[in-house]
Amino acid sequence: MPLNPDSPLAKLMATLPRAGAVAWIGVRPARDVPMTPVERVQANAGAGLEGDRYKGGSGKRGLTLIQAEHLPVIAMLAGLDAVEAATLRRNIVVSGIPLIALKERRFRIGDVVLEGTEPCDPCSRMEDALGTGGYNAMRGHGGLCARIIEGGSFAVGDAVVPL
Repeated sequence: MPLNPDSPLAKLMATLPRAGAVAWIGVRPARDVPMTPVERVQANAGAGLEGDRYKGGSGKRGLTLIQAEHLPVIAMLAGLDAVEAATLRRNIVVSGIPLIALKERRFRIGDVVLEGTEPCDPCSRMEDALGTGGYNAMRGHGGLCARIIEGGSFAVGDAVVPL
């Protein structure tokens, strides 16, 4: 059931102190290949990111995002010194904004308008990527799936701005 937009809780949930920023972008051209870091990417409405294997049929998952602030937490919970963004198989790493606040909201990165659709839960491949317990280390920290509403391009360093 949607929240009444005039309710005190809805007003609290809509308040963000500042914009975030893109810290890393990656695409994966095929199944079972490593992520390829890129500085700039083209996003296609209703499809996905150029060069990414999911391009062409996005539905709720045109791209995936994860918070930079969660990377050290995931590493610590997995018993690792650090974890690289590419290991987690998310397209965009953002910093400075709580991704969960963008669920069911529209936001802009560069020329692109996105809509947060659902949490991006980890998959069983995290056991291989992070070691035993990797799946559970990512639970609650997996990020956000988003659909591409208006296409365009964005780059590392671009602002992540709620609309």
